[in-house]
Amino acid sequence: MSGVNKVILIGRLGKDPEVRAFENNVKKATFPLATSEIRKDKEGNKIETTEWHNIVCWRNLAEVAEQFLTKGRMVYLEGKIRYRTWEDNGVKKYFTEIDAVTFTMLGSKEEGKPTETQVQNLPVPPAAEKVPETTEPDFADDLPF
Repeated sequence: MSGVNKVILIGRLGKDPEVRAFENNVKKATFPLATSEIRKDKEGNKIETTEWHNIVCWRNLAEVAEQFLTKGRMVYLEGKIRYRTWEDNGVKKYFTEIDAVTFTMLGSKEEGKPTETQVQNLPVPPAAEKVPETTEPDFADDLPF
């Protein structure tokens, strides 16, 4: 029996998708997605915790992301968690990302456009280290059959 690698997230985009085109018109879109959780501490005060996820979309999904997703938009997203490692001057670096399989935009068109207050209150993702871009995507394990 094989394992299952499935991630389900509901959150807001931290910025507009960045799109790159590769050979054969293959597109890749990347964007940060914020998920928040609210809990109460011992005194009953509400504490909000926000986690940031690095999202990657390929091909047609990247084209849809480029057309319709904008900063602040809420989405339901399903994907697979991926880990990458590399060495930089002898130091091993790690990067975690979600390889999106599908997403659904939540709310109406007007709800998707964040108000100025929502954009101002959206936390900024921490500055990530520069991750080396792959020049060509690895499609070997991405075949639908």
